[in-house]
Amino acid sequence: MRFGKKAKLSPRYVSPYKILKRVGKVAYELELPTELAAVNPVFHISLLRKCVGDPATIVPLESVVVKDSLTYEEVPIEILDRQVGRLRNREITSVKVLWRSQSIERATWEAEAPMKAKYPHLFPFDSISA
Repeated sequence: MRFGKKAKLSPRYVSPYKILKRVGKVAYELELPTELAAVNPVFHISLLRKCVGDPATIVPLESVVVKDSLTYEEVPIEILDRQVGRLRNREITSVKVLWRSQSIERATWEAEAPMKAKYPHLFPFDSISA
């Protein structure tokens, strides 16, 4: 039985459940919720994984919204640094961008002109000097 999604998009493991008892040498009976009443509660040990962490921090599958295109837009938070590179007779300005879901170590260098066109609110210092 698939849990929510079909084929390869179905979750590999479903929420942590309490073990009620050991059945034989290699099987365990789990305490399943009522919505999984159609599923046999006895599982082979190879199908189980140890739950490491706090069960309260697990995000329920119902609250995760995935678009049909399976994409999302990354949003920049701030500009961390600026540098000017030289190519023969022209200069290219790059900015180091901190993205919303990334840490500072994963910030990327982007060309300044397209970033300024798409996200002008990140460049308040240019309006003062102009």
